Amino acid sequence: MKICIVGAVLLALSLASQPALAQFTVLDEAQEQVGAPEAPAAVPPPICGTQPLAIARMSWMSGALLAEIHARILAREFGCDTKITPGDLAAIGSAMGTTGQPAVAPELWIGRIAEVWNPAIKAQMVRPATTTYAESSFEGWFTPGYVAGVHPELTGAAALRAVAPTLGGGAKIRFISCPSDWGCSVINRNLVRAFGLDGVLEIIEPANRFEMDSLIAEAVSRTEPIVFYYWQPNAVLAQFDFKPLGLGEYNAEAFKCLAQLACAQPVPSAFAPESVVVALAEWVFTDIPAIASYFQRTTLPLAEMNILLARLNEPGATVEGIADQFVAERRDIWGHWVGTGTP
Repeated sequence: MKICIVGAVLLALSLASQPALAQFTVLDEAQEQVGAPEAPAAVPPPICGTQPLAIARMSWMSGALLAEIHARILAREFGCDTKITPGDLAAIGSAMGTTGQPAVAPELWIGRIAEVWNPAIKAQMVRPATTTYAESSFEGWFTPGYVAGVHPELTGAAALRAVAPTLGGGAKIRFISCPSDWGCSVINRNLVRAFGLDGVLEIIEPANRFEMDSLIAEAVSRTEPIVFYYWQPNAVLAQFDFKPLGLGEYNAEAFKCLAQLACAQPVPSAFAPESVVVALAEWVFTDIPAIASYFQRTTLPLAEMNILLARLNEPGATVEGIADQFVAERRDIWGHWVGTGTP
């Protein structure tokens, strides 16, 4: 009987001790969890990818400026590692269409490399992100602001006949065209005929680009009433106050004739528009879409590029220095590109 009582007591003590042991076990496990190091958080991939983003720097000044400007903004705003790749139009277009590198060409004149660009588009190797410039017409006729100020009605080439007697004082007005071995010289001669300005304008065809600029600058210094041909983007149009002369709408059939030496019956037409785009390798859209979105907002007014090119003519100016200045001073423009400003 005593044995049974002792056994019952031992059994009861054993059962009573089990919850306390369980409590100690749970407490120990909790302490171990508190002291254990947390698993490292997943690091998001770099916005521009793990390799430097190659940007084409073209051999002409506007293309070089755009490459340097975008490299600085991408580094500053997105933390991107970029690489500048020098090249010319054909070489860059060909490389992007076959290898996908460089990743970006900020100023690609695709109409001039259609034999390279079109197959690359078809093969889905490249894609235009946006137009480089807000305007698509890059060539035209201009007159100084002091002429337009006296004759506000002089908005187009057709009005030259009416104001010529006042402007020229009975003599022909000098029309500074481009060198005779340039295609624009043929177009300009035919346009003079198309507008019936043979007896109004005296066509001057300079020997080269340097003489062309010198003739314009000299005429402006004398406040001479001139008309001249020029193209954009270009520093000359930002250095002086010039006004465009309307040439009418672009007419593809008429322009074909204007571009021929033997154009029997020339008809007025504006110069042919050009397709100038910010070109991206297709993989940029799929692999780094945030950067593709940035470039889709980077259209720049021609007048702004003209100002940058004019600054390059200042003593000691460099492409890199002008790019630094633009990024430092013109957030009102590029802030929209990164999504922090207004267009």
